[in-house]
Amino acid sequence: MDLVRTATGAGVTTLTLDNPENRNALSTALLRRMLDALAASAADPDSRVVVLSHTGPVFCSGVDLKETAAARPGDKLPAEMLADVLAALWEFPKPVVARIGGPARAGGLGLIGAADIAVCARSVTFAFTEVRLGVIPAVISSTVLPRLAPRAAAELYLTGDVFDGTRAAEVGLVTAAVAEEDLDAAVAAYCASLIRGGPLALAGTKQLLRRTRSESIRTDLADLAQRSAGYFKSAEGREGVAASRERRDPDWVR
Repeated sequence: MDLVRTATGAGVTTLTLDNPENRNALSTALLRRMLDALAASAADPDSRVVVLSHTGPVFCSGVDLKETAAARPGDKLPAEMLADVLAALWEFPKPVVARIGGPARAGGLGLIGAADIAVCARSVTFAFTEVRLGVIPAVISSTVLPRLAPRAAAELYLTGDVFDGTRAAEVGLVTAAVAEEDLDAAVAAYCASLIRGGPLALAGTKQLLRRTRSESIRTDLADLAQRSAGYFKSAEGREGVAASRERRDPDWVR
């Protein structure tokens, strides 16, 4: 079983969680395949945007509890390998769009938090179920808490209650919640916008979004001014400015 399928076309690589029989649970085997697929996409110049999608009715049910329960002392648990995948997604140099067409639970919400843009159907349900299992949402907090409004995080983490796509958009877990029939069109529209950005500029902008701000405004602005100048002076920046002045597409838009 492949567990994660990949396909690239028109600048977009789709990574599809493909273990519907196990509700796309995050086993170590599936997580390992995700790491391999992300590494391949990062190295592929034809891959400009990554879409994280799924087969079957469930986006992701969280870490594989059956594998976790059967683990022996010394075995690496799925939750531990999930940390590697979340780091890879968070640091990925290209935009990542999550397409959520089915329920997501626990660790699956960590994947959604790690994506730059997340789009779900309004009818999709979510839940941080960890406390109801007697554990805590520890690993996923690295990617989820920067997205969630603090009051909502406390409520949803502590209660474990189920919430829908509309609420997920309201509290910041996803970018947009749309009608089920509009999901693919909404994802495609985001991808079409993203591939118009310069590849190096997109990577640099992702770093900008995740940077730690200096305590001094002058130090902070000096760093930002240096970054800005570097991109304006780069070959990509010069091409982008020239294309804008000449009213044409830059050379990275095909």
